[in-house]
Amino acid sequence: MAELTYIKNLLSTGTGTEGSLLIPRKIHDTLIEEADKSLIPRSEAGWYIGPGDIPGSSYDLNRVVANSMDIRVIAEGAEIALDQVEYNNLNIKPLKYGVAIKITREMQEDSKFNLLQHNITYAGKRMAENENSLVITALGTGANTITGGAALTIANLTRGMQYLEDSDFAPTTLFVGMEALNDLRNIDTFTEADKFGSREMLEKGFVGRIYGMNVIRVSTNAGMTTTTSYVTDKMWAYAIVEKRPITVENFRIESHDMTAAAITQRIAVSAVRTSAIAVITTT
Repeated sequence: MAELTYIKNLLSTGTGTEGSLLIPRKIHDTLIEEADKSLIPRSEAGWYIGPGDIPGSSYDLNRVVANSMDIRVIAEGAEIALDQVEYNNLNIKPLKYGVAIKITREMQEDSKFNLLQHNITYAGKRMAENENSLVITALGTGANTITGGAALTIANLTRGMQYLEDSDFAPTTLFVGMEALNDLRNIDTFTEADKFGSREMLEKGFVGRIYGMNVIRVSTNAGMTTTTSYVTDKMWAYAIVEKRPITVENFRIESHDMTAAAITQRIAVSAVRTSAIAVITTT
C-alpha cells in the first residue's frame, strides 16, 4: 500500500513541471499587442509641407505681421501719410529621428513570430507618437495661457475661445488630456440630456463637439500632459514640415550574423500663429 501511495504522489500534477515530457505547456499562438494611443490627426495641422516641397534642409513660411498698415485722416492739400504692410518669416528645419533594430539569425530561426517585422511595425507607431509629442510642444508655445483650478471649467473653455476671437481667429478644436477629459465628464451641462440636448456623453463617453469645437482626446503616453487642454484654430495654429517620411532600410551585419533595419524620419512641427492657440492648465 505504501508503494502504491508513493507512485500516486509522483504522478500528481503538483510534483510535475510544466513543459516537461509528461506535462506539456501550451503557448498562445497570437502575440498580445499593446493598446493603440489616442493621437492628434494630421488633418488638424494648418499646413503640411512634404518632401517634394522642400528642396533644401529647411523651409521658410512668409507671414504678414498682423494689423500692420494704418489708415489716417489727411487734411486737404496735405501730404498723404506713408505706411505699408510688414512681413516676417518663420524658418522650420526638420530634425532626424530614428531607431535601429538588430536581431540575430538564431532568434529569427527559433522565434514563433517574425520579430524583425513586428519591431518595424512598432517603430512606425513610436514615430507617430513622437510626431504627436512634437505637435504638443508646438502648441505649448501659444501666447495665451489660462491657469485653472483643480478642474477644467466652462469658464476656462470660453476664456480660451475668447483669446482666439480677440485676435480674429475662430476656435475650431479642443485637445484635452485624460484628466481634463474626466473634468468634462463631470460637468453636468455636457452630461444631462435636458441641458445639453443630447445623450452623446452617455453613449460615447465624451462630447464630440463643444461650442462648435471638435473635442480630441490625446493620450498621456504620447506627449500630452493629462491636466492640459489646447484651444486652436486649425487653419492657423501650426505647420508640419516633413523632409523625409518614415523610411525603413533593411541591412545585414555579416560580422555578427544579424538581420537589421534602420527606421528614420526627418520632421519638424512649429506654431505659425501663436495667437491662434490658447493653453488651459489645471492642477
